[in-house]
Amino acid sequence: MTISAETTTIERPKRNYSILFGLTLLALLLLLWAVLAVATPSFATANNIANLMRQGAMIAILAVGQTFVIITGGIDLSVGAIVGFCTVIVAMMINAGFPIWVAVLATLAVGVCIGMFHGFGIVKMGLPPFIITLATLTSLRGIGLLMTNGNSISIQSDAFSEFSRNTFAGIPNLFWMVILVGLPAYVFLHHSRWGRYLFSVGSNAEASRLSGVNVSRTIYLAYTLSALCASFVGVLLASRIGIGNPTQAEGWELQAIASSVIGGTSLFGAIGSVHGPLLGAFILATINNGANLLNVNSFWQRIITGALIIVIVYFDGLRRRRGR
Repeated sequence: MTISAETTTIERPKRNYSILFGLTLLALLLLLWAVLAVATPSFATANNIANLMRQGAMIAILAVGQTFVIITGGIDLSVGAIVGFCTVIVAMMINAGFPIWVAVLATLAVGVCIGMFHGFGIVKMGLPPFIITLATLTSLRGIGLLMTNGNSISIQSDAFSEFSRNTFAGIPNLFWMVILVGLPAYVFLHHSRWGRYLFSVGSNAEASRLSGVNVSRTIYLAYTLSALCASFVGVLLASRIGIGNPTQAEGWELQAIASSVIGGTSLFGAIGSVHGPLLGAFILATINNGANLLNVNSFWQRIITGALIIVIVYFDGLRRRRGR
């Protein structure tokens, strides 16, 4: 299978724009840190910076998975529910006596199966991504509540629970997990043919099919990667809070989408990166962290996030209409 020369040529300016936008986001993040360090002395403390890294880490990983889907022109509303459901799976397996590594791998396999189901619903059943992932969102919450009888499951493993609280080289383990996901995701999206296929399908699925791209397989891949990232976050969240609860991570799908969009991913498809959503997630985490330190009403945090999305999507639409 090959990508046409025209598609590859179109992709280059998009990549250059993505790099420039990423540098702008990095400058914005550093500016926010500088302003907050002056506004409140507790922001720049080692404990708060470590807390900020932990706060942004899991949304950042979700945003990377969500980006793969959005680039194809789709959406995944189920990632928050997958996170909550997977906290239950890993908690039940650990408490049942399975080794931690077995419980983690099995939980990740559950995520892969959910992603494959989404691909099947979109490709074979012809369902819109919004509908199939929304159905999964509600179903997984209900299945998880049935499995737990509406209760939380305390994880009986100190080694598992301590992982998210520990550091390596002075950096929280959860932040290292962002790097663990981000580096291969960057190589996959920007330096592999499968990454080019995602952009191609998001740009024009029919033209991609005529160029030899297996569009169906590409869609399966995007949704599987999204669900895999969500299941991994479920494992990390279970480690951090020490329980399995299907109601956890409620609303995280919106934060993941917001991080991806703030990071420059176009909701129209075919434009996106890995570094952008990562920076977007930590920009949101910084805003929320700073707002808490400044005793700003939490409702304002949601308003700011919504306003950022509106502004960025608006300018993205302007850029598309101008053919840039």
